[in-house]
Amino acid sequence: MNNVNTQHSASAHHAPSRHGGAHEGHKAEDFKKRFIVSLAITVPIVLLSDMIQGWFGISGLRFAGDRYVLFILSSFVYFYGGSPFLKGMISELRRMTPGMMTLVSLAITAAYVYSSFVVFGFPGATFFWEFATLVDIMLLGHYLEMKSVMGASRALEELVRLMPSVAHMVMPNGIMHDVPLESLAVGDVVLVKPGEKIPADGQVLEGESSVNESMLTGESMPVHKKAGDIVIGGSVNGEGSLKLEIRKTGSDSFLSRVIDLVRKAQGSKSRTQLLADKAAMWLTIAAVSSGAVTLLVWAGALGESFAFAMERTVTVMVIACPHALGLAVPLVVSVSTSMAASRGFLIRNRLAFEKARNLQAVIFDKTGTLTEGRFGVTDVLVLSKDLNEQQLRAMASSVERHSEHPIAKAVSASSGKALPVTEFRAIPGKGAQGVVDSRLVQVVSPGYLRENGIPVNDKRVEEFYSQGKTVVFVLADGQLKGAIALADVIRPESKKAVSLLKDSGIQCMMVTGDNRQVAQWVAREVGLDEYFAEVLPDKKAEKIKEVQSRGLIVAMVGDGINDAPALAQADVGIAIGAGTDVAIETADVVLIKNNPMDAAAIITLSRATYRKMVQNLAWATGYNVFAIPLAAGALYGMGILLSPALGAVLMSVSTIIVAINSRLMNIRA
Repeated sequence: MNNVNTQHSASAHHAPSRHGGAHEGHKAEDFKKRFIVSLAITVPIVLLSDMIQGWFGISGLRFAGDRYVLFILSSFVYFYGGSPFLKGMISELRRMTPGMMTLVSLAITAAYVYSSFVVFGFPGATFFWEFATLVDIMLLGHYLEMKSVMGASRALEELVRLMPSVAHMVMPNGIMHDVPLESLAVGDVVLVKPGEKIPADGQVLEGESSVNESMLTGESMPVHKKAGDIVIGGSVNGEGSLKLEIRKTGSDSFLSRVIDLVRKAQGSKSRTQLLADKAAMWLTIAAVSSGAVTLLVWAGALGESFAFAMERTVTVMVIACPHALGLAVPLVVSVSTSMAASRGFLIRNRLAFEKARNLQAVIFDKTGTLTEGRFGVTDVLVLSKDLNEQQLRAMASSVERHSEHPIAKAVSASSGKALPVTEFRAIPGKGAQGVVDSRLVQVVSPGYLRENGIPVNDKRVEEFYSQGKTVVFVLADGQLKGAIALADVIRPESKKAVSLLKDSGIQCMMVTGDNRQVAQWVAREVGLDEYFAEVLPDKKAEKIKEVQSRGLIVAMVGDGINDAPALAQADVGIAIGAGTDVAIETADVVLIKNNPMDAAAIITLSRATYRKMVQNLAWATGYNVFAIPLAAGALYGMGILLSPALGAVLMSVSTIIVAINSRLMNIRA
């Protein structure tokens, strides 16, 4: 299971490192440390600055060589506090993608170099305190932003914490040893005691218990597990002991795959992100150009001092930092990815996820998606006045408990009451019989009735046939007592999911290989707009194309290998998480739970995510449109002039607004 931890480490720190390359090679704690040290050094820098002393009428702090002390302290802040920005600039320029780090570095370098020249004789005023406070503010802003971004990966950290530290391995001689998780291999046998976490994916060999899988699947009810059942590593065992055979470890485990899917989703570029990256690069070019023009206009055309012109230039480059723009999309991506994982679906393809907001049609597979993929009793028809439904169910299920036939298992599961049965025997190809309460009870097929000339005079039975259902009949002492209809059980959530999608203006369809009667019945039960029946597995993708040819943006929801081509063809492929690996690997979004309701939730989250991206981009770009002219001194004639430090404050405020707005999606989505 060591792979799980390795993958988490990658995911937890990929998010912050990829956001425009801004924080590459740095951790949040590193920015925090640099901020504290630089802030401490900034205090004497501020006190020794001529401008600050003039403002507050301080004169007792002057001494011979104080400018050189100021230069030394400022040099420390520049090289130590400014190091992350200088390295970031080099990295950006090497990639030919100048951005936020380039702007910050140019701003602090211009202020530091110019002030250093002044210390050693160049005419003008120093900007040491302005650039030092700028570095402090930038370090603090980056620390807070990195904490926000890294917080979006906490869902992964919580998943990793699900794993226990040791496992109780049962040796061939029966002796039990505690071993670290990374030493487990496929085929090992382990014992999980009541209340303990299951160490790896496996199959129950012995024991029965209730297992809480809520952190992994979102299912709040504990799941009963017995011999032969599959359990997931990280879930919590309930009241009984379970002996397991390990089936999957490391990167093959369910938990590791969840982490990997989330990591890939957080790392994939979205279309909106690509636009934001381009906008950030052009803003950098515009800011540098504006800075150069500002310097030339103030120092040349307007005849102001070089010091004044330099201050305007530095302020322009500071206030134009595209950090808010660069953070606008990545923060929303991280938040939405973690929200999706916590709600039971994993985003594998960000571009397809963004497209989900514009979906016009959703096509469902039937078996295993809208239905549970298992036979179950749908109707019980009592045809005799001496019995009620409960008694009929009990008689039939008691006999069928002794049979291994799939229909028999479905009938036996329909009643919790078991009556004693004697003289049980199978009727080859026709059903089964046994003595219940001194009566010969038979559960038989329609063929048995025809062979024995037993008529069925009830139109409701014909309705069952028209719906494609399987019907068995219950006889007592040779007399027809009732009929039981069976079909693939429709999921309780399917009807509500379809209703939600239709309320959003989305057409709901179904594609299935089943016959037309079954498809028609399911479509009517769940409220579908359209269905395609008797579709061969290799033709499902063609049905997706057919709907797309109508000009509709289409999602496909499926779970089987035969759904994989259709999932790939759809604009958005959605796989049911309990389905096959092929379907999951082909899909753009994976539903951990077998719940069609999550298809509607995907669209809701996609729309909320897009709204946040647009809001953030509008704020970040709009802010700079107004801020750059203000920083350049456009309102100087009205007495409004921004210092570099104030420009840094406004830039940080812009970034914080973007971060807060991204987080609000947790509340409103």
